Formats: sequence, C-alpha cells, structure tokens
Amino acid sequence: MQLQKPIFIFLLCCWASIFVAQPTFPKNGVYDDRDGHYAFTNATIYVSPTKKLENATLIIKKGKVVSCSAGKMAIPQGAIIVDLKGKYIYPSFIELHSNYGLPKPKAFARKGKQSQKISNKDGAYSWNEALRPEIDATEMFSVDGKTAKEFRKIGFGTILTHNRDGIARGTSALVLLGEENEHDMIIKPQAAKHFSFSKGTSTQNYPSSRMGAIALLRQAYYDAKWYQGQEEKEYNISLEKWNEGRDLPQFFEVNNRLDLLRADKIGDEFGVQYIFRGGGDEYLRLDAIKASGGAVLLPVAFPKAYDVKDIFDAEELSLEQMKHWELAPTNPAKVAEASITFAITTDYLKDKNDFLKAIRKAYQFGLSEEDLLRALTIAPAKLIKAIDQVGTLEKGKLANFIITSDNILKEKTIIHHNWVKGKPYIVKDWNPIDIRGKYELKVGTEAYQLTISGSEQMPEMYLQSAKEIIAAEKDTTAKKSKGKKIAYKLTNGLISFTLASQDTTKKVNNTYRLSGDVMAENWKGQATDPDGNWIQWAASRIGEAEEAKEEKLPKRDSSTLGEIFYPFSGYGYTKEKLPQQKTVLVKGATVWTGEKEGVLEDTDVLIKDGKIAKVGKGLSENGAMVIDGKGKHLTAGIIDEHSHISINYGVNEGTQASSAEVRIGDVLNSEDINMYRQLAGGVVGAQLLHGSANPIGGQSAVIKFRWGQLPEALKIKDADGFIKFALGENVKQSNWGANATSRFPQTRMGVEQVYEDHFTRAAEYGAALQKGEKVRKDLELDAILEIINKKRFISCHSYVQSEITMLMRVAERYDFRLNTFTHILEGYKVADKMKAHGAGASTFSDWWAYKYEVMDAIPYNAKVLHDMGIVVAINSDDAEMGRRLNQEAAKSVKYGAMTEEAAWNMVTINPAKLLHIDNVTGSIKVGKDADVVLWSDNPLSVYTRAEKTFIDGICLFDLEEDKAKRALIQKERSRLIQKMITAKGKGAKTQPPMREPKHHYHCGDIDCNNFIDFNVDLNRGE
Repeated sequence: MQLQKPIFIFLLCCWASIFVAQPTFPKNGVYDDRDGHYAFTNATIYVSPTKKLENATLIIKKGKVVSCSAGKMAIPQGAIIVDLKGKYIYPSFIELHSNYGLPKPKAFARKGKQSQKISNKDGAYSWNEALRPEIDATEMFSVDGKTAKEFRKIGFGTILTHNRDGIARGTSALVLLGEENEHDMIIKPQAAKHFSFSKGTSTQNYPSSRMGAIALLRQAYYDAKWYQGQEEKEYNISLEKWNEGRDLPQFFEVNNRLDLLRADKIGDEFGVQYIFRGGGDEYLRLDAIKASGGAVLLPVAFPKAYDVKDIFDAEELSLEQMKHWELAPTNPAKVAEASITFAITTDYLKDKNDFLKAIRKAYQFGLSEEDLLRALTIAPAKLIKAIDQVGTLEKGKLANFIITSDNILKEKTIIHHNWVKGKPYIVKDWNPIDIRGKYELKVGTEAYQLTISGSEQMPEMYLQSAKEIIAAEKDTTAKKSKGKKIAYKLTNGLISFTLASQDTTKKVNNTYRLSGDVMAENWKGQATDPDGNWIQWAASRIGEAEEAKEEKLPKRDSSTLGEIFYPFSGYGYTKEKLPQQKTVLVKGATVWTGEKEGVLEDTDVLIKDGKIAKVGKGLSENGAMVIDGKGKHLTAGIIDEHSHISINYGVNEGTQASSAEVRIGDVLNSEDINMYRQLAGGVVGAQLLHGSANPIGGQSAVIKFRWGQLPEALKIKDADGFIKFALGENVKQSNWGANATSRFPQTRMGVEQVYEDHFTRAAEYGAALQKGEKVRKDLELDAILEIINKKRFISCHSYVQSEITMLMRVAERYDFRLNTFTHILEGYKVADKMKAHGAGASTFSDWWAYKYEVMDAIPYNAKVLHDMGIVVAINSDDAEMGRRLNQEAAKSVKYGAMTEEAAWNMVTINPAKLLHIDNVTGSIKVGKDADVVLWSDNPLSVYTRAEKTFIDGICLFDLEEDKAKRALIQKERSRLIQKMITAKGKGAKTQPPMREPKHHYHCGDIDCNNFIDFNVDLNRGE
C-alpha cells in the first residue's frame, strides 16, 4: 500500500501509538492491535558501518527489524510502503554517558557549620555519602520528552543513564529515547556500574583530595570483599549492592589522560577493567592508554579558537592551551589509529546541536567514516552488552534508525525522522514535492519572479520584482542576478513568506504577507497588502532552476599541525627525540664526590649504561660523547628531601586526624613544569610529601625527575616507604578559623593521644593478622603497622622542642625510631636527644618569623645539628626554592662556617641517606646511578649555572638546548596565534583567553580540592 505524504504522516502518528499500551495496564477505550508494519524502499541503508546497501528496502514490524536487503524484493501484504528514493537510513546512535531522565542529585542536609564526619543519609548505608552503589537508575528513571527530543534531533535513539553523583554511583539503565511509558523505554535494567573521582554533592569533608578519593574507593573494594565473606556481620545496604552485578560493565568517569591511568591502576588492583569516559586528550598518551586495555568514550567538544587580537590577552595563554585547540580534533582519529576501542559521547557539549558539526570535524581531521559510524553504533552497543538489541539494522533487532537527506557527514544533510522501537519521531520532514524551479508570482496587481534553487532538502528562494527584471533586460552589461534571497516556511504543503511592495510611495509599511498551498506546478493562497487588505496571490511554474551541485564529503584538513611533546609542554620532547642513555665522558672537571675522596681536581668521570662507570684521570672510552669539564664542576644531583611539586589536586587530606591510607604516589603529575625548572637548578629527585594538616598524614612518593616519562616511571624502584607525620599549630587547627573546632585533636596533648591510639590499634590489628584471624583489611592501619614493623619510615613536620621530644618517646614505647624531623627549627635545642634516638634532620636554611612557633629559629640550626653527628639535609618545601637549593646549602657556610663539602652534602648524599637511597644515588661513586650535574662554577656560588643535568645517564636538562627550546616556543606560539587569527577571520567562533591559575603547594595548604590542574585538564570550559 503506497501512501501520499500528508496521509502517511498522519497514519504514522496514529498507528505507532499502539506501542504505548502496556500488557499489564487496563485500557480505557478500544484496543488497537495493529502491528506497525512498514517497508522503506529505494534507500541507501547502512545496516552496519561495514555493510552499506544501495537501492535497498528495510522492513519493520512490531518495533523490530524484519529484513534489510538491496534490490527489489517482495513487500509483505499489509505493510505501509515509504519511498525513500535519494535518502539514507542509519542505525540510531547510542550514548553511553548521561543522566537522562533522572532527578537532579541533591545533597543531604548538613547540620551546622562544623565539619561533617559521617553521612547524614538515613538508613543502613555507607558511612560516606560519596559512596552510593545502592543507587539504581532503573528505579529513578522517568521519560523526559524535552531532553529526548534534543537527543533524537542529533540522531540518538538509545542512551545509558546513571546518577552522575559521587565516587561510586550505582547502576545505570539502558533506555530508549522515545516518549512512551517507562515500561517500554527501559530495555536493559541494571546495565552497568559507574565510578568517578568526584564526591559530588556529598557534604562530608572526606575526601577533600584526589588521593583521598582513590583511598576511599580502594577501601570500599576491600570492604565489599570482606563483607561478602563474613557470616556474622553488620548489615550494610551499600556493600550488599556493591557486590551485586560484579560482572556488569564498569564505567569510570575521568577528565584527563593522567586520571585515566590512575583509574586503570585501581582496576588492575581489583581485577576490574573499566570503560573510561575520557577527557578528549587521549592523543597525548596513546601508548599508555592502549596498554590499559580499556575502551574510551571520547567527547567531541573541541575547544574554540582563542581571540588573540589583543597582544596582552594572547600572553595569558599557555602554549599547551593553544596546541590543544589545534590538536584536539585529531583525537578520535589518533585513538582509532592506535587500535583503541572507543565510542563517541555528547558529554562536554554545552549545546547538543553542535554534535553533528563536531563529528564532521573529527572526520575532517582524519577519522574514517567507518570508524565514526562504529563509534556511534556497534562499539557502544558491544560495550554495554546490548548488541543483540541495538547498534545495527539486522533481523530481530529493535527498529531504531534515522532517515537522513544524504550522507550524515555532509554539512547540509538533514535528519528527517528518528524511529525509536518502530515509532517515528519527525525531526525535520522532507518536502512532499520538489518545489525547485522558476515561478511567475502575482500578488494583487504586482508581479514578481521567484527562483527556487539549491538542494531538494534545503531549497533557497530568491525574489525579483518586475521592475528589476525589465531593468536587467535593458542593461545587457549588468551581471545576471537571481534576486534577493528571502526566508520562507514550508510545512506539509503549506508555504508562508513576506515580500516588499514595489510601490515606493508607501513610506512606513510596504510588506505583503503571503500564505497558501504548494502544488506541483501552481501555487495559490491569500495575502494581506501593506494596508491590511486581504487579497489573492498565485504562482505558476515557468521554468526549471539550476540543478544543485552534489555536496561532497567534507574536505580533510590539510593544514600543518604542530608536534606533540612529552610532557605536553614546550620544554618537552617529541616522541622521536625522547632523550636516551648515552656513554658520556666528562674530562678534567672538579668533581665533588660526596664520598671520603672529597673534591677531586682535574678528574674524569665516565657514564655508561646509566651508571657511573669510572672516576679518575686520563680516562678514555671508544664511542663516548666527550664533554670538556675544564673550569667546571661535576657533582651528584641535588635531592630535595621535602617537596610538594608534581602532585595533582591537593597535598593534604586533612579531614581526619589520620589519613595514613592516602598515597602521594597515586596523584603524581609527570607534566608539572616545576620538575623541569628544578632540573635546571640541578635537582634530580625529591621526596613528595603529604601536607601537615593532620597528625598522621599520607604516604610519600620518592621520585626522580624523569622529565618526559609517565607518573609510575618517576618512582624509584624498590625505594623504602615513607609517611608524613606532623606536630604543632597546623594539626591542632589553631590557624584554621573559628569553625574548625570539631575535628580531634584541638590541643598538643590531643596530638599525642592520636599517636598513642593509632599505634595501639595498629599493634592489635597486627596481632590479629599474625593469629590468622579474619580481619577486615584496613588501609589506614596497614600503613601504621608498617611503621611499627620498621617497613615504613616517618618524616615529621616539627618545630617546638617539647613536641619533638614527645614523639620520640612515643616511638620508643612502640620500639621504632623516627626517621626524619623536617623543618625542625628548634632542633638545635634537642640535638642531643635526637642523636640518642637516631633521628635525622631536614631543615630550612634561614626561614623564620612566618608563624609563632618558629620564633626561636636560628640560621645556625643546621650547623649545630651537623656538629652533633646528626644526618642533616636542607629542604625546600617550596616549588620556587626547590630550584636554588644549592644556594640554600651555601647559607650554612656563611652563617655556621661549615665547610663547603659538608654544606654540599646537605643537599646531595645526606638527603639520599635520609631517604634510604644513598646506595643508588646522592654521590659520585662507581656503580651508582649517573644522577649528576655539570656546573659552570662552584656549585655553592650564586653565579653558577647548571649546564647539564643527567638522571640515569640521560641528559634531561641542557643549557644550550634550553635556549633552543625557548626559541621554538616563541616560534610555535606565533604560528598558533596567526592560525587562530586566520580562523576567526574565516568565521570561526572564538573564546576569550583564560589565564591558567598556578598553585605551588606547601605543607599548610589545608584544602586544595578546588584547585584545578590546568596542565592536565585541557577540556575545561570550551
């Protein structure tokens, strides 16, 4: 049965309504059991990304695909035939990251202004509001017609929806984007589990940092495992639900490449392979992301160009921002080339209507049509384990498809219909007839010529008055014109438009308003003239318009793209030029060994295979790169015992008295420019410490500044574990403000009790483990037990002598020793006690007067401690000071008359000893790692410069190369600025330049949770 267009549309709307009825629901009226049987003929059909059929027929019935084949075929009796000649059919797209149809998350009521320790949620749920595994999207889902329409307009028919709130977000539901009863729209309840690093609307203080979120998530995994194995236990709804559906797909929302690797590390620990909602910067670390084994949902909200017309505004932009603007559109293509499974998500798009433009842009920047369609259909269907229902137009699957005017990649292509489970939703209907041509238009007594040209789907109307036509015929030299382009509205054969009267005597209102019927050859209707009188109008076809040129697929972008640097900084390296180990021979330098040999004049040092191979005079080595060291000084690289650089999202988890479970190693930032700056100051490694917000802080990371490597590669292999403790004003919260009065401790006496309590509990925990009892794994007590068992070592933030003595006595009661007192500005008062206890010291050279408890600091502190026989280091606790520790060491020569060698040892071998890595670094000795620096002068001089800094025999800073990099940065910035100016000139939308907020962490940064790490979160805003 072939139907005319207007009748067809009416019947579609009526007949498709039969799917609203629910078998279990009573019907108020007459039942209609028709099948919704349709045959779509003569279309180009993409059954799947790799199966394209020309002149094909799709048959559906009862909301499912019956068949799809090319060529002529018998149409089943009773099927409604829809002729789609010239049109395309695609499987509807699938979105896997949304909160569609779910209520907006609301925070639980917070009581008072004091810090909140335990969840305010009523019921037997998790202690922490950020853990919500019990949330079931299926139970909360409600059809949202307005949002569903927005998604259907851009081609989507299926969506995975979940509660986007919290760290553990519960289960999602796979639903259709129709507007029927929820019972029909849910096609896969409890479809997947979802996680993130964001605590969302939780009003609890914990976690306040990224490392805290990771620790909370790890502990929850362990708790769920413990809970499952207990016979007699507390009843916990959250843990019950956590353990349900462990075989479901697991999604993890991250914002950048480094967070993706952090999430994958959690997954590896617990045998879970996550599917990642990425940040759009995956192209920067493709090898590592591929090695994770996880699929990625790629956003296509590519950043706009920056408006750089103002030279000072342009200076606000970093090179990384500008390069990401240029390279972000290549991300989908790069991910595809790396053979990483991916789907495309609309997430990050401020306006969903930009989606089709975005995917076309991804195509222009290298993504193939096949990979694009796969990422929108088959890939998401497989990831959510629904390929048996959606993703292709194969027999038996849901009749979810879109009808388009042309190939979806073409700019002018229109989505006409979006069919969801066999029901049509009209997006922008096609015209019932082809209206293109030339028409003679008569409006009252006036005559015009209409020319309608362009594509059949988007014809354009041009108007010429009779006067203009006569004038053009007289002037044979005039350029031929189609006339003035005018807007019109055409809906189901009804047209309306306005035109200006030729009567120029009407000074105010000379507009005709027309409305009428459109037929194949003749149009007619009614109009109002400029005076408001009703008149008749008619149009007759007098000729054919020009044929529209067939639109081609978008041109591939052929512009020159900048190179990717590792790290993503102008001071990074291209993949091909990552520095490698070389055999290096430094000849004739003054060598500061840091060993009993002392300072050696006119000495050679051979570096080979990343190690110090030989030290002596007259050395030679075939194939070695020879460096003339005459007049220069070669030393071991500086080691900063106390630093907070290269850390993402905060250094403190100060929300509880003890945060021993958190690990700085979980949030290493291998992209931090401070690492490079400190290499330029001769620093080769550091202990990255938790802050001083609580008595028992988090676990340290001992790293080398391996610039260009990933976070895990920064860590020194097999290094002992350390942990931050703290004493004084910070931990008792005397400087936190009036509302910080609820967290224990509030006094220095309370601080001691925190230690006693935690060491006692950890000892009991350890005893239970030794007895083989079934004990809940406690990440916090695990770390504290390691201290008692001498497997983890304390670096303690300290100032006042009484507290320093107190903590040594506590440690002695539990039979372990404090490794290092850091800051230790009253150390000179208790140097004898520290020596007897066996503690080392890491101090400032001359910091004082920045708070009350440092009022007794003196510049001779390091010298007094050194003379007592204590291992002393000078540290920075500051990103800026860290790059001039050589000068900080020199201050003890000035103030304390310390020898130059002893002073230099305080920033090289002594911190290495305190960190238990002196067996591999910290001095120039055969067999140690080649972590060395070549200085232009005495390393303690304010005039000296680090000319070359080696780590593991790899030159990671070179003064001459640095100059070349600075020139390259200027050249690259200029190129990108000109490119953005050009883009704006061609009509590209722009955004204002944004300054990147920089934050240098210190011990006392109490709440760093709100700081954005702009060097890794490149997809902020636009």
